[in-house]
Amino acid sequence: MKILITNDDGYNAKGLRTLVKILRPYGDITVVAPKQHQSGMSMAVNLGQSPIPVKKISEVPGERWWYVGGTPSSCVKYGIDNIFFPDKPDVVVSGINHGGNFGTAYLYSGTIGAASEAALAYIPAIAVSIDAFDPDADFSSIEKYFPPLFEKIIANLSDSYGLIYNINFPKPAAGPVKGIRMAKEAWLRWENEFIPYDEKIFRFKVLSMMGRELPEFPAPEEGEELFMMAGDIVNDSMNDPDADINLLTQGYATISCHQLLSHDMEENARLKSLGFESDF
Repeated sequence: MKILITNDDGYNAKGLRTLVKILRPYGDITVVAPKQHQSGMSMAVNLGQSPIPVKKISEVPGERWWYVGGTPSSCVKYGIDNIFFPDKPDVVVSGINHGGNFGTAYLYSGTIGAASEAALAYIPAIAVSIDAFDPDADFSSIEKYFPPLFEKIIANLSDSYGLIYNINFPKPAAGPVKGIRMAKEAWLRWENEFIPYDEKIFRFKVLSMMGRELPEFPAPEEGEELFMMAGDIVNDSMNDPDADINLLTQGYATISCHQLLSHDMEENARLKSLGFESDF
């Protein structure tokens, strides 16, 4: 099996290296990961704004590593277009993300964005995350439970194009994983998202939660105010018990399946019944 692995936390992230260790027994590994942290990029790509640095880091039999100075989606594109072409990987696995990608948060996720890029190329796509931002998070539950889950997914792949398997593991501090549940993505919203920039808070988030150096920022221009995005997650009251955030809180790992083609056929049919179609 030819496995392409990527992430959005960067090529040095512990989660990525743990995922490589987990998947080595299953085939040949190709890693193409961002040079820097790229959370929140969704399916953004680097469309010619600047040159994109690429470096082959290492190669040994059955395993090769690159980094790309771009988004997670760009990493997958590079892997497919420049490394595998004219062949394709058999599966793309994105993660292990430091931080959960449950509920509507998946819309923003670079981890999911990378998997989506694979699905767009008709390649089976799996995203794996853990609800812990610690750069040295305990991944032992994923090391134990993801291999049989991976095997089961690969043995039962759907014929549907554009499908993404989104897997989330609960906080390690919550205790042993109770089991695995199929889940709906939860309706989530965020409050208090823009707060005045505080270097101490920002430094803590960047250094201890994201595991990277504090970047240099240009000085604000006259009249500008500095803010930072934080935000408190609000679990919507409409969510069912099998919503992923609820199951994760109870200690279950979750699987939710997403389709790239997001059109709503029921709404299409409703508008058609209301006479929206016409000839001119």
